[in-house]
Amino acid sequence: MDMSSTDNSTLSMMMTPYLHFTGGDSLFFRTIAPKSKGALAGAAVFLFFLAMLERFVVAMRAVMEAHWKQSARSALAARNVVLKDDTQKRRDEKAGKPFLASTSRTRMIPPFIVSHDVPRGVIHAAQSLIHFALMLAVMTFQAAYIITITLGLGVGELAFGRFATAASSVHGH
Repeated sequence: MDMSSTDNSTLSMMMTPYLHFTGGDSLFFRTIAPKSKGALAGAAVFLFFLAMLERFVVAMRAVMEAHWKQSARSALAARNVVLKDDTQKRRDEKAGKPFLASTSRTRMIPPFIVSHDVPRGVIHAAQSLIHFALMLAVMTFQAAYIITITLGLGVGELAFGRFATAASSVHGH
């Protein structure tokens, strides 16, 4: 890149390559570049709540995964149960034949269920979008953004982390 032809407007658009508390960095879009202390504080508050939202989405995804896993197990169990009436069972026992309730193998991968997998994909896409937005904010090297994102993730985990932990431990067997 030829720096001799670079003017002041181009230099002002470049990112500051170190941690700083100064304003003027573009946040997500060129038009969103908080310069005043109030605007920086507003952007930091927004990022704090965005980070909390990220932890909420992670927790709700874990809760839904546990629900979908249990629902898929129930659907498979209902479909694969082989019921014999009592008379057939008694005949098998008298004849010395072993009685098997089901001869199907255990599935290792849950079945594709549209009502589970489409929302799973949508939630994952939303979660990825939030991750990328937070990453872009951190990449500005604006220290206030990094601090508030970290605090937002911590507070969000404090508020919502137990849901993800409970969902994975209750249905994790």
